Amino acid sequence: LVAGTRKMEYKGNSWHETCFICYRCQQPIGTKSFIPKDNQNFCVPCYEKQFAMQCVQCKKAITTGGVTYREQPWHKECFVCTGCKKQLSGQRFTSRDEFAYCLSCFCNLYAKKCAGCTNPISGLGGTKYISFEERQWHNDCFNCKKCSLSLVGRGFLTERDDILCPECGKDI
Repeated sequence: LVAGTRKMEYKGNSWHETCFICYRCQQPIGTKSFIPKDNQNFCVPCYEKQFAMQCVQCKKAITTGGVTYREQPWHKECFVCTGCKKQLSGQRFTSRDEFAYCLSCFCNLYAKKCAGCTNPISGLGGTKYISFEERQWHNDCFNCKKCSLSLVGRGFLTERDDILCPECGKDI
């Protein structure tokens, strides 16, 4: 060992400091972080360039974690709702026209509105709803306008925008 040079050791092997180099760029690794692969050592930038997946959003290497959506890799931080930009990783989400949305944004933008309560009907997660002509209702909102009796699975009458049970509607 030449005076003034340090000895590098890894897994029982020894190198002169100037001989412990990155397999790809041939630069000394020294005390910097490195990644071993197939009996070769790589400095972190070279390893990322050669082996790491690139996030489709920011084009940078994905070194830990990451998510796959539509068979493409994303950083968890880059996989966000098209509407509100909240992170979608670990959340329920859906998509429309290749764009991912949290359920709240998707419902606000695309869901049909309940004729009873005017809130969106997502239809996701098995949400049941009633559809009649051009209108929809949540199951819980499909009630007689006068007596509030649930009309799910029953006969009903319509008077303009209102739905009525046969009893309340007998006078129309």
